[in-house]
Amino acid sequence: MTLNIDRRRLVVGGALGLGALMLPIGSSLASAVLGAKGFTHSVASGEPGSDSMLLWTRYVPSNGVDDVRLDAEVALDSDFTRVVSGGSVRIGAFRDWTAKLTVDGLQPGTRYWYRFIAPDGSKSPVGRTKTLPVGNIDRFRLGVFSCSSLPLGWFNAYGHAAARDDLDLWLHVGDYIYEYALAAYKDKDLVSGRDVMPAHEHEMINLADYRLRLACYRADPDLQKLHQVAPMVALWDDHDSTNDSWEGGAQNHQAKSEGDWSLRRAASIQAYREWLPVSEEPWKAYRIGSLATLYRTESRLFARTRPAYPELAEAHEASDPDAALRAFRDGAWRDPTATMLGSTQELWLAQELKRNAAASHWQMVGMATIMGRTLMPDSAPGWLRPDAGENVANKFKKDVRGSKLGLPMWMDRWDGYPAARSRLLRAAQQADADLVMLSGDSHNAWAYSLAEDGQPAGIEFAGHSVTSPGVEGQLGVDPRDVVRAFVATNPELVWADTSQRGYMMIDVTPQRVTGEWLFMKTIKSRSTALAGSHRMSAERGRRKF
Repeated sequence: MTLNIDRRRLVVGGALGLGALMLPIGSSLASAVLGAKGFTHSVASGEPGSDSMLLWTRYVPSNGVDDVRLDAEVALDSDFTRVVSGGSVRIGAFRDWTAKLTVDGLQPGTRYWYRFIAPDGSKSPVGRTKTLPVGNIDRFRLGVFSCSSLPLGWFNAYGHAAARDDLDLWLHVGDYIYEYALAAYKDKDLVSGRDVMPAHEHEMINLADYRLRLACYRADPDLQKLHQVAPMVALWDDHDSTNDSWEGGAQNHQAKSEGDWSLRRAASIQAYREWLPVSEEPWKAYRIGSLATLYRTESRLFARTRPAYPELAEAHEASDPDAALRAFRDGAWRDPTATMLGSTQELWLAQELKRNAAASHWQMVGMATIMGRTLMPDSAPGWLRPDAGENVANKFKKDVRGSKLGLPMWMDRWDGYPAARSRLLRAAQQADADLVMLSGDSHNAWAYSLAEDGQPAGIEFAGHSVTSPGVEGQLGVDPRDVVRAFVATNPELVWADTSQRGYMMIDVTPQRVTGEWLFMKTIKSRSTALAGSHRMSAERGRRKF
């Protein structure tokens, strides 16, 4: 069905500012009620194990009670004639009526159907899920998504993936939602019928804001279908709280006008954990038989240290910028105490890589931000459109100046934390691991052969966005020229696409991992048509493309 999420027609009420999200019934709509009463946002599953699964739904009662009990059934068939597991969970307004229940006693590598049952006997939509396999398996496939801004386009990537029947798992590496107020977007970029709540002028700050924004995103039919047909492993990035976030603050958080960062941070975490099929574990490993281990990481809110933006900006404004940038490069930028993951998670990941490398062929690390080293090409300022603006032009010039001295263009990603980056890659090398990084954040598509100490350390499939615009929005040249310049400038970079939206499909076999970037034909109207794709493979043991 087609659902138009429009702030002018949404009705908001109920507990903590959510309660009912209603859309008008139109001739083309099968149903126009989202979040009124009953099962409001379909179902989802996640945190897969070989014998367990986390199930999710949302149910709002109509009788004004404080809490309700939901029962769940898990079956081997969609008609529920062979129910094999289930359980019960109590929910209430205290968690925005969302329900999460982990069921066990399941069989490995098996497809199941599940549903929730309310006290009045009503049933949720039926979901489909699949447990992780054990032992020797020949193939595993997962879809990878990132950066889905609802006001800027249709979630066609979700719709295309949901229609497939050849994928085992979804991995979402962050920016599932965006915190911005609608006023932050240019009118020309907004897509009709894709407005979101809250509709006030400020961005998301408190718990009600984050809950309402998530409710709007989860009302999207393609995202609902994606969650309904397969389990998801999900991790947050910065826009799930606010731009360029770290443990103690964020670029897009101003304490004077937006309050205590710790309260905003806590609100974003709580709402995310309520509305997504995720556990409260900050990071986790998922064994996919002898074939691979997938790692869910946390690199934004628990231990990441502040990016070195202030020091870099000060160097650029010095009387002798080149000298100041060299001092920054040799000093603050290389600070060994700077961390993305924190010492506890760093140690956990290093130990897990060492332990699992001997037991599973591929070590696949889901990461919010890109690890591949990226310098800005000298020719980049000449790519800009005439109307790009002075601020953008100055940034490109500064990035080029820094790149000539060996400073990367992305200080908020692993490039801004070189000592921590080296520690992770060395840990993979010491573990003799076939490392595969699966990342997002940049909105464009990249493939890197990662290196450390001059030796191959692994590969990286960096995914393009579902809808969020990439660097191409500021450029007025042929994207192929942009890619050629980036690849020529960066030894680790093997391939890129800087102009299209979509998702990645990762195909894993014992001897080879293949990544396919699928490009949607459009995001401005609802369509699952593809404009094309690009595929790359790496052989086991080579640790490079």
